[in-house]
Amino acid sequence: MAIPDYQSLMLPLLETLGDTQEHKIRDIRNLLADHFGLTLEERSLQSQNTLFNKRVSWANSSLKNAGLVDNSTSGIMKITQNGLEVLNQHPIQIDNDFLSKFPGFVIFNKGRISSGPEEGDPKIELTPYELLEKSYQIIRDQLANDLLEQVFASSPVFFEKMVIDLLLAMGYGGSRKDAGEAIGRSNDEGVDGIIKEDKLGLDVIYIQAKRWKNPVGRQEIQGFVGSLEGKKARKGIFITTSQFTKTSIEYVKSIEKKVILIDGIQLSQFMIDYGVGVTDLNTYIIKRIDSDYFIEE
Repeated sequence: MAIPDYQSLMLPLLETLGDTQEHKIRDIRNLLADHFGLTLEERSLQSQNTLFNKRVSWANSSLKNAGLVDNSTSGIMKITQNGLEVLNQHPIQIDNDFLSKFPGFVIFNKGRISSGPEEGDPKIELTPYELLEKSYQIIRDQLANDLLEQVFASSPVFFEKMVIDLLLAMGYGGSRKDAGEAIGRSNDEGVDGIIKEDKLGLDVIYIQAKRWKNPVGRQEIQGFVGSLEGKKARKGIFITTSQFTKTSIEYVKSIEKKVILIDGIQLSQFMIDYGVGVTDLNTYIIKRIDSDYFIEE
């Protein structure tokens, strides 16, 4: 099943603590994962940064600030007297609306921005971590679109430089001098040449990069593959600012030579990942408590 949102975790979490015993947070995660029938991939309990673990942590924080759960001992969870009284009421659901009657939760939740509907339920909110990740992805996608527009607006000479910069940033080509000599402009708004696969030049890769708006079809890819023999290259990278047709993608899968296709979306994503044509605007570091630090020998 899908990983439950953090509000859906609140009641099962409190019920799990209903035995009034102290529980390790990692054990609670495991019990909740069993309760919801999550797969090993979905629970991935070895990582503190999985989606499921983040949602359990935020459900715990909500209950703690409402005074229903006690986390005064690092890494340990225990239900409070208020928490027991809530369970004795046999609530059908515990969510943000339910917790809003507890002053501690109201203070904790003050100024919270709702993310809007998720999976069709307007009552479901993302955790701040998920909201941050969602906002980051929106900003990144917009940046990728803006990058492609900028590439189209640039000259063929600049396009050549950009391709070289990106390949160097990705670890290809050795030095800029080597890369500059290996790649040159063709007569069809593209870049055409050979570049070293590594700094030692143990192997070479044939490159074609087309600043096109029309899709790249199978015919262009077949011509590219045929030219690999003449260039004595066993590997090739075909870059386009547009996209590849379905037949061209299927053709590449059917041949022996190793050919990588990079379309406009992937190109802009690589530019962002390797810092080509972009600059840092803001940096936010998200920290969590280091439980190991607070363990007293």
